Amino acid sequence: MNWTFQKQTLPYIFRGITFRPRPRYQIPAMATATAAALAVAKAGTTQCKVVLAATVAKTLFDEVQTTLKTLQRKPKLVGFLANDDPASRTYAEWTEKTCEQYGLEFELREVDKDELEQAVIAANEENAVDGGIIYFPVFGTKQVNGLPALKPKAAQFNTVDQYLQQILDVSKDVEGLSHKYIFNMYQNIRFLDEAKTQKSILPCTPLAVIKILEYIGAYNKIIPYGNRLFGRTIAVINRSEVVGRPLAALLANDGASVYSVDINNIQHFTRGEGVKMHRHHAVDTDLKVEDVIPKCDVVITGVPSKGYKFPVELLKDGAICINFSSEENFGPEVMNKASIYVPAIGRVTIAILLRNLVRLCQYRQINSA
Repeated sequence: MNWTFQKQTLPYIFRGITFRPRPRYQIPAMATATAAALAVAKAGTTQCKVVLAATVAKTLFDEVQTTLKTLQRKPKLVGFLANDDPASRTYAEWTEKTCEQYGLEFELREVDKDELEQAVIAANEENAVDGGIIYFPVFGTKQVNGLPALKPKAAQFNTVDQYLQQILDVSKDVEGLSHKYIFNMYQNIRFLDEAKTQKSILPCTPLAVIKILEYIGAYNKIIPYGNRLFGRTIAVINRSEVVGRPLAALLANDGASVYSVDINNIQHFTRGEGVKMHRHHAVDTDLKVEDVIPKCDVVITGVPSKGYKFPVELLKDGAICINFSSEENFGPEVMNKASIYVPAIGRVTIAILLRNLVRLCQYRQINSA
């Protein structure tokens, strides 16, 4: 998603805001927003419940430790840092600390961006490496044709970073960015094997939001698996290829009616009337934010701008509000409208990353037996 536009082209929800590209990692800086929300809740002047990411993540970390007991050795995650972005380094340090806390090995490999391709290929061949993560952006929006050496190998990709996402071995892709996993996600293919014992790997941040919604009861467990958001109307304020669009697809594949709000327009993601379709379909609409937000049960924001604040006055009373941006997308007044507010999700994202790692290790162990 390109966040740099002229003010007059912006829909109501984005008007007057200048957007700049930000990394996809939500770092601990959101602790300030969390503390502010907790202070309001503690004052007893609101019915809104603040749900902390750490609370949701505990169950996921417990699952990681349970799976670890079934593995023959300690899994090793390798991070590749080829940029000078402070947020990427902070995320790497945070990942290392969490790995150590839960009994996993982490190694950060800092390489020049022109050497990253070969570094990842080498790690693919290392039996001791169980998972890899590349800290993007590396080349940013640089086109493949801007690097002649890559063009013969990466002709099907627009940018160098898109190519780099695909060279990590699928069996070590803890972020779920490989073509196989992305294809499965959009096509609503949930398992890797015919016996349906090995789940497909999903991108960490979108899945973190799903797990939060499950935790707070937005999913109806009485309804059959795969349809448990049927009857829910959800808005996702972000349509990036990394988080917003995958999240909208996952929610719609689970039965929700999803309005995907982008800087340009609003798309509607559904599985059709009565969730009769196997996978979601998305259509462009002429709707405005004022048309959709008041009827949404859940509003999920991910706008990468310090100057942005969601227009809380549009919220339906009792809505669930979740922020996955590294910035504070909701002001304190959200506590007067929402029934549940999740100000940050970073801890859950890390938990999903580690869960993906141990799952991939478990799959390889089972498949090689």
